[in-house]
Amino acid sequence: MERMERFEASKSSEGRSRMLIDAITDYAIYMLDPDGTITSWNSGAKRFKGYDESEIIGENFARFYPEEDRKAGLPQRALDTARREGRYETEGWRVRKDGSRFWAYAVIDPIRDSEGRLIGFAKVTRDLTERRKAEAALRESQEQFRLLVQGVTDYAIFMLTPQGYVSSWNSGAQRIKGYAPEEIIGQHFSRFYPEADREGGLPQLALDVAAREGRFEREGIRIRKDGTQFFAHVVIDAIYDDDGSLLGFAKITRDITERRNAARALEETREALLQSQKMEAIGHLTGGIAHDFNNLLMAIQGSLELLQRRLPGHDPKVARLIDNALQGTRRGSALTQRMLAFARRQELKLAPLDVREVVQQMTNLLQSSLGPSTRVEMQFPPELPHVVADANQLELALLNLAINGRDAMPDGGTIIIRAGRRTGAPGLKAGNYVCISVSDTGTGMSEETLQRAMEPFFTTKGVGKGTGLGLPMVHGMAQQSGGTLLLKSRLGQGTSAELYLPVARGETASTEPDAMARTPHTDRKLAILTVDDDPLVALNTSALLEELGHTVYSAPSAMHALDILRREKKIDLTITDQLMPGMTGSELASRIRAENAQMPIILATGYAELAPGEGEGLPRLAKPFSQRELAEAIARAVSP
Repeated sequence: MERMERFEASKSSEGRSRMLIDAITDYAIYMLDPDGTITSWNSGAKRFKGYDESEIIGENFARFYPEEDRKAGLPQRALDTARREGRYETEGWRVRKDGSRFWAYAVIDPIRDSEGRLIGFAKVTRDLTERRKAEAALRESQEQFRLLVQGVTDYAIFMLTPQGYVSSWNSGAQRIKGYAPEEIIGQHFSRFYPEADREGGLPQLALDVAAREGRFEREGIRIRKDGTQFFAHVVIDAIYDDDGSLLGFAKITRDITERRNAARALEETREALLQSQKMEAIGHLTGGIAHDFNNLLMAIQGSLELLQRRLPGHDPKVARLIDNALQGTRRGSALTQRMLAFARRQELKLAPLDVREVVQQMTNLLQSSLGPSTRVEMQFPPELPHVVADANQLELALLNLAINGRDAMPDGGTIIIRAGRRTGAPGLKAGNYVCISVSDTGTGMSEETLQRAMEPFFTTKGVGKGTGLGLPMVHGMAQQSGGTLLLKSRLGQGTSAELYLPVARGETASTEPDAMARTPHTDRKLAILTVDDDPLVALNTSALLEELGHTVYSAPSAMHALDILRREKKIDLTITDQLMPGMTGSELASRIRAENAQMPIILATGYAELAPGEGEGLPRLAKPFSQRELAEAIARAVSP
């Protein structure tokens, strides 16, 4: 019956409109009289608010408002606004029949008759609770993202407009670049680039690449607000809307200065290690060559000395040739001493030295090493005390300093070697010192280079032109001698290296011609055991000893030496080489002392290759040695 009534009603225009409104379930659509009383109710209203038509018609629409809104008069104000302005539109909380709330979008339109009199209101309400929840979730997500971005301090994260102007700024950007948000927002991001990059168009290139390819990534120098530079890793991502239009760019910058410096330090350490390993290998090679060369020089020098004394007729021409050959062996010996000093396999022998004499004796070496474009001047006072140093190490140090000076004068110049008295220097205790300065007229050094000049492996000479060990070796020698090394330099004004060495206390260097008259000697004729695995050296040593009147027993190895000592009880002295197969000279000395604690022993060696604790207390005879040096060593060993 009801369906028939509806069908009949739908035949009229009013009936068709009512059926259409009643069929709408997504909107609550109903009528109010001028006082706000509900006069109609559709199925959408029933679904939203929970009231049946019979329950709600005749009730005031104010019941749909929360109590606080009713007390505030909001329902009446809504009707008044609609009456006065012809429409009222709002969003707010509304209350269902069961007391639950929902967020509603509401529109109230006044209804007037043909004469303009108000006859009621049409009210449309839509439930926006789900949309509001989604919007709230979106806002919360955006706020969380904002807080996340703002909380990141290790990265500068900010947005750019399509033209490259800064539109947002996080705390990391402020920390890294130094700008507050109000200082930088609206400014062009190119101000972060060095002048050369801006002139080269790099900022615009970065945006163009990001817009074309979606992403731009690079490392480079950037500028802070205070003008300082830092090394940055930069990523620029293009941001597009749904239709593909460019909205702007997201830019992320990280300060990687420390990481880059650490990587550079690691690389420098690796290179230093490789250089150290290379230098160690060269040192081993150099030391080994020098040791073997010393043995050859030993055989040549000894044989020449014996030949010189046994030469019949004293032919002057032959004598000059022998003298020339002996001079060659002495120069070869000096060369091996420098090689051993380089390899750090030579014991530092501190003794009183005349600095003037040391420098004068190496004049030829300096001139040949520095070349014709470098002039050497020497300026010494009339009186200069002796210093305590190792002669070979001092020569090597002065040569190193002079070569450094030459390398700083690519167009040639003058090296000036001076010396004078001093009473102290930075890092030295007060006392008497001699300062030996080596100055050049070269390019000089910057303050930064000067600060690092004595670091091991630091060099400004380019790849393959310097080891970076020269100045550290000189500095180490000076400190070991009780002095120091100071550098003074300014760009364009040359460099002065000042080597401070302590003054010898009441000693003079033994360089006078009659020095041999004061050297130890003995007239005793001894039975001497020589131990050397090199037959050339063994033969030469035996011949020198026999010419001195001693009885000689020769052993090619330590084990043979022990056999001879057990068999021949009359042996007075043992002279042994250090490096031998099976047993070293110091080990042999320990075995001998275990059986005969009173046996004098001399250790003949090409360099100080003893391990810590080995050969302590044993007198040493440096190879190659002359007959005079051999006689002196024997006299010292057997003297009471």
